[in-house]
Order: sequence, then structure tokens, then C-alpha cells
Amino acid sequence: MNLPTEIRYRRYEDWTENEKHKIIENKAKSPWLASYHLEPKTGLLNDPNGFSYFNGKFQLFYQNWPFGAAHGLKQWVHTESSDLVHFKETGITLEPDHAHDSHGAYSGSAYEIDSKLFLFYTGNVRDEDWVRDPLQVGAWMDKEGHIEKFEKVLIQQPQDVTEHFRDPQIFDYQGQFYAIVGAQNLDKKGFIKLYKATNNDVTNWEFVGNLEFGGTGSEYMIECPNLVFVDNKPVLLYSPQGLDKSELDYDNIYPNTYKICQSFDTENTELVGASPIYNLDYGFEAYATQGFNAPDGKVYIVSWIGLPDIDYPTDQYDYQGAMSLVKELTIKDGKLYQYPVPAMKELRSEAKPLANLDSTNNTYELEVTVPSDSKTELILFADQESNGLKITINTKEGQLLVDRSSAGQQYAIDFGRTRQCDIDPSETKLNIFVDKSIFEIFVNDGEKVFTGRVFPNQDQTGIHIQEGQISGSYFDLGV
Repeated sequence: MNLPTEIRYRRYEDWTENEKHKIIENKAKSPWLASYHLEPKTGLLNDPNGFSYFNGKFQLFYQNWPFGAAHGLKQWVHTESSDLVHFKETGITLEPDHAHDSHGAYSGSAYEIDSKLFLFYTGNVRDEDWVRDPLQVGAWMDKEGHIEKFEKVLIQQPQDVTEHFRDPQIFDYQGQFYAIVGAQNLDKKGFIKLYKATNNDVTNWEFVGNLEFGGTGSEYMIECPNLVFVDNKPVLLYSPQGLDKSELDYDNIYPNTYKICQSFDTENTELVGASPIYNLDYGFEAYATQGFNAPDGKVYIVSWIGLPDIDYPTDQYDYQGAMSLVKELTIKDGKLYQYPVPAMKELRSEAKPLANLDSTNNTYELEVTVPSDSKTELILFADQESNGLKITINTKEGQLLVDRSSAGQQYAIDFGRTRQCDIDPSETKLNIFVDKSIFEIFVNDGEKVFTGRVFPNQDQTGIHIQEGQISGSYFDLGV
């Protein structure tokens, strides 16, 4: 949604209660409000921020402009959860109310330290000529939810980067706090900077070096870099904007990617033995993924179901964006797997055999198996003419294709209406989650994942088995 700068950067206190009430009323008219995915209370939801564990609960903020479906003066909105499925807004916000974040509280991370939650984020500051000064800044949040911002800047813009320098992620490696920050160099190539906390004091940071991870620099900016450790192997999650398609086959405006590495050499600032770059998600929209190592060692990730610079059908209702399901990362046979947390199964109603259905509430999970040496076409969000989201599983040739060209309101068509990936030519299991306008498809327990949105017409509520053999279960999902 294109709105003038003076509206997008209007101070929060200048919005009247009447204006805010009209936005709330408009959002409530949407036919696509999600049931079990987190959406913004109002306005734009984009990057997950501050995903962490603190005070006995999981913490997740989302970046938000609350006054419409546009990127404006951003805040963080706080939610918490005990099961990584039900996230409840607490009313706590990190607002752009300080000299060091005057034009937006941009993305960052969080970590529990000494019974407080350390918030590490990018403060967006612009001068009268609209020149940006990106500042890496911090705050403490106590157990009562009070936030106290630091008066000093933690990391200033280095001389070898442009204004694109953001998204600090703090992590603990062998008892030492480190942080990585996404950046663009003066030649407009993307890279990552590594810092460490001096004497493990997170109010003081020193530069270690530019992180070597086997990248080519074909991207013009690296956003949202995250380093997590799965079975002690470093896994780098990142969003390389402008990545050359000869390096990775992707169709979205920007990809969401990962590399599995063998070790982390802090002396030489290197992720050793980095794998090739892979798509984290093969669907239409998953971006800005954030992950962390929980206290028990498990690694959880969550993504923004949305993409920058894309208009969505919900824009007319003054909101946009959602959070993906939280997934646990594992490595099996050298491959990265991601699968929803076990508590998702608690949403299931009694299993019903998969069959053609003309009317559902578009809030369900399918757990199905496609036999080897076959071709199956399944249509979700189907109408009587079998228009809808077409999923073709070809276990003979080893390919899975998702086609949304006949599913509801079309958008972002410049980036294509189909997505696909290779699969093993053998019996294939799928877990498919549908939530009003959201779908998440997990292939073989998370070996491959497709995340996306469709905005179905009023009569697109069915499930049709259009071709081939498929067996399994249907579960209504209730919050």
C-alpha cells in the first residue's frame, strides 16, 4: 500500500482515537482473519523480533506499523507463549520514542541476562534531508514488562558500510556473547559483521571481523542473519536480497536461505565447511526467519509470512502479514529439517479419513501419504469447478508443484503463480496446515517446506482429490 511519507511517519501520539477505531473496524471486516496464526492487532506485521525464552515463557515480538498495511514508523509488539502455539499480546510495546530510534524500532533479537531480557535492535534515525543513520541500540525489559532503553549507542555505523546496516542477533557461543549484523558494503554488496561483548558486558561491543561463510557477495544486502547451533553445527539463516539466480534458483522477490556449517572459528571469523546455499522455504512467502537456541538446546524458528515490497489483498482492510508456525530445527543425514512443535497436535479434533469435501472452514490439517510411482493432484480452497490451490505430487519423477493461479484473489503475479521443488521418487508424506488464507506444507516431516498465502473467494472452501491415489487423515484445528 502506497501512502505518503508524512502519514507513514506521523508520530503515534498524533493519531486520534477515532482514526484508530476506524482502522480496528475495517480490519474486523476481513473474510480472511486467521485462526491459529499470529496476525497484527492492526496494521502491518513484518519481521519476527526478540524470539527468546525469558521468565519461564517464550517471548516473541513482531515488527509493526499499527496504522495501515504499509511500512512506516515501526514499533515492536510483545507476545508470549508457554507452548509455542498460542501467542498472546501483553500490551507491551517497544515504541520509536527515543532519539536513537526516532524513525523506527527496526529488527533485532533478545537474550535473558541476569533476570532481565536484553533487547538488541536497530534504531532507524533520519536527518532533515532524510539521510538514514542506522544505530544498533539496546534496552532492558524486566519481568514486569517495563522497558528501559540505553542512552548510549552500542554499535555505530562503520565506515565501510552504507546506510544498510541492521538486524543484530545476539547469541552465546561457548560462554561468550557474540552478535552478527547484516550489512551492505560501499560497493553495494551484502556481507555480515561479527561483534563480541567486551568482557561479556552487553553494553559494550567490539568488532571482531567480517564473517566468512562461503558467500559470493552476489547479493546487494543481507538481512536478518541468524546463527543457531543444531547438534553443535552452526546453521546460518539469512535473507540475501538481490542474490544472483545462478547461485540459487528462487522465484520470490527476495529469498530466505540457509547454510549448514561444520564449526565456528571465532579467531578467524569464519564458519568453517559451509554447505552450498539452500532455500529455507520453497513457497511463495516466508522471509526474515528468526531462530534461537532454547535453554534446553532445542532450536526454534519462526518466519514472517509476507515479503517486502508486495501488496496483499488484505491491504484494503488496513492490515497485512502473519507469523508462520513455530518450527523445530533438526539435522538428519546432513539435511536441515523443520517441523511444527509438538503442541500443534493438541489443536487437532478427531481424525477423519481424507475424502472429497465441498465445504470446510478452511482451518484444518491434513496428514496424507502419496504412494511411490504415482502422480496425485490435490486441490485445496476448492470450489465446485475445482478451482483452488493445486498441489501436484509426482512420486514417479520426483517433483512437488504448488499452483495458486486459480485460487481466489491474485496478487504478486510478476513473480509467478507456481512453486516447485524436487522430492525423492518414493512414497511421500505431507502435513498440510490451512488457516483461512495461509498454507504451510511439510514434506516428509519437514525435509522441504512450502509456505504461502491464497485469498479464497467465498465459495472456495473445499478439498478435492482430483487425480491419483492419496490416503490419510483430516483434522479440524481449533484454538
